[in-house]
Parts: sequence; C-alpha cells; structure tokens
Amino acid sequence: MNNKTQHTVALVTGASRGIGAAIAQRLARDGFTVVINYAGSAAEAEALANRIEAAGGRALTAQADVADSAAVARMFDAAEAAFGGVDVLVNNAGIMKLAPLAESDDALFDRQVAINLKGSFNTLREAGRRLRNGGRIVNLSSSVVGLYQPGYAVYAATKAGVEAMTHVMAKELRGRNITINTVAPGPTATALFLDGKPQEVVERLAKLAPLERLGQPEDIAAAVAFLAGPDGAWINGQTLRANGGII
Repeated sequence: MNNKTQHTVALVTGASRGIGAAIAQRLARDGFTVVINYAGSAAEAEALANRIEAAGGRALTAQADVADSAAVARMFDAAEAAFGGVDVLVNNAGIMKLAPLAESDDALFDRQVAINLKGSFNTLREAGRRLRNGGRIVNLSSSVVGLYQPGYAVYAATKAGVEAMTHVMAKELRGRNITINTVAPGPTATALFLDGKPQEVVERLAKLAPLERLGQPEDIAAAVAFLAGPDGAWINGQTLRANGGII
C-alpha cells in the first residue's frame, strides 16, 4: 500500500470499461483498494479486477444498477463487509443517448435521468450517510455542460444536475473533512463516445480542442486521481473541465 495514500477504499461506479476502468486502474496503482461496480459486464469487471491484482493491487467487483437505490445500498454493504468501509466514491456510471429535444421520447429521457442523475443521487445519498470522515467524492459530469450542442439537451441536463448536487453537497458535508468535486471530460476516446460516429465527425471533434486530440481515458483518470489523492485536499465544491481547452 502506498503510504502517501490518505484514503484506502475507493468505490468506482461503471468501472468495467472506458473511463471507469482507467480510473479504477489508476487508483489501484496509487495504492487504493478498489471496488469495481458494474451493471451488466461481469466478465469485463472480473478481468479488470484480475489485472489489478496481478499488478499488485487489491480489487473487488460489485454488481449494482446505480438506478436501483436498494442495490446501491447493498453495494455499500458489500464494500463495508469486505474492507470495513468506503473512503472514496467516484460516480462514473452513465449513459448517453442523443436526439433533438423535440424528437426525444420518454424512454430516452427516463433512462438517462435514472442512471445519470438518480444513479448519482443514490450513491451520493449513501456516501453522505456512510463515507468515512476525511474521504473524497468525485462525480463525473461532461463538458457538454458549457458547450450545449444540439442533440445533447437531455444528457446535458442530467450532468448539470450532477454539478448542482456537487456544489450543494460540499456545503452539507461541513465538519466531516470530506471533499466533493466534479470532473467534466470533453470528447474522450471511449466506446460510449465513438460508437455510431463517422470517422470524419470523430476527426473534427478531435481538432476542436487547442491540443488537437481526443482525450484518453487515462487523462480523465489522472484528474480524478488528483482530486482523490493527497494533493487534492484543498479543492472542494468545484467542477474541473478536463477537456484539453475545448471550452
């Protein structure tokens, strides 16, 4: 265990792939014991846990649909039973379905709200009750909050809600020495972002940032690791846009 790591147990939601998997691997490398939450990708979650263990880290997988408050409570129960408690929560689980607002059906709205907004609410509520004093919470938003492109109305609304909860909860956690912040990635090379986009669209989006590339999952994991680690102790109630300068 890295003796520089102040907090020991990190629960990362939606951690079986993409940005979540990169976050789990980075935190494990930094010395955290990692709880890898997944909804349906059991094989990917187990493979990630095996890679972390093989590299000398500690990891546990925990199935839960974050939209289900009872499942979230059971996930915290499992982490407490295995490791005695939770010190860091990373709210990474999310989905993105795009359509103009006037063409967005109820299913598109309801599922994104259930996972992105209610899912974050469910885990934040448990963390507010159960996170050990001195802990850290890192929520994942998106730089679409600020860019506000056509087609992103519902997705951006859910992420704006996550940012609002972050700012409010920072004040509600007074007296417990728990920080809560949000990381808002820009275009990042994950399946969630790349699926369904023609190559020319991907290339155009990659050129939007002054650094002229897409973010990589490891770029986002580095920002999360900063906020979860000892160097992030004085950052609280903030949204960090990790997007290469796109906005």
